[in-house]
Parts: sequence; C-alpha cells; structure tokens
Amino acid sequence: MATVKLLTDAEVESNPAVKSVFDDIRATRKSDFVNNFWRGLANDPALLKRTWEQLKAVMVADGALEPLVREMIYIAVSTANGCQYCVHSHTAAARAKGMSDAQHGELLAVIGLAAQTNHLVTAMQIPVDAAFDVKS
Repeated sequence: MATVKLLTDAEVESNPAVKSVFDDIRATRKSDFVNNFWRGLANDPALLKRTWEQLKAVMVADGALEPLVREMIYIAVSTANGCQYCVHSHTAAARAKGMSDAQHGELLAVIGLAAQTNHLVTAMQIPVDAAFDVKS
C-alpha cells in the first residue's frame, strides 16, 4: 500500500502544474497511461517536475548509450537497490524497446554474478589492484 495518495486524473486536472507534467509524460511516451510512480510524486508538483525533467534528460534524450541499454542498466541498479516497482516498470520498458528473452536471461546472469562477486570481494576486503586505478 502506498504511503502517499495516488492522484486520479480528475485531481490532476485541477492542478495546472501537475497537469502540465502529466501532459508531457503522455506526449513523450505517446501513451495515455501515467503510472503510479508519477501519481505519487504529483503530491509535490515541484518534485514531480524536477524528477520528470531528470528522467527525460537521462533516459529519453539522445546519448551515447542506446535506450535499451539504459533500461537494462536501470533494471540492474533497481535490483541492487531492491526496488521491486522499478524492476517491473523498467523490465516492461526494456521489453517495449526490444529486449529479448535471451538478453533478459543474460542480464539476470550478469546481475547475479556481480552481486555474488561484489559480496565476496567485500567480505574478503581485497585491496584494489594498482592496475585498476583510474588515471584522469
């Protein structure tokens, strides 16, 4: 159960700042669907707008990473952070961008392996090799 009210479309219509963001979400995604994350954030119009603008800048704008790769990274980070909602929503987005069953399987294998080796190296407190130091 949500800890905040999920605004209905009728409630959104009565708040011009929220309606503007919801209209942009719908236009950007070419869909009438606005998911619950945005409906919860709509309780704070400034946070809603700021978060949507950040998402568009990172996930929608042209960049060096393909949109599918961005979604797959989002899935991995959401898994590491234990965000069930984000795992589901970004898996759906990755599927919509063409992620195949084989790609999803490989992604899960990488996530599982990284989690295992991260925990092992942390438990053993292995020092970072000098060869891995990033030179700026």
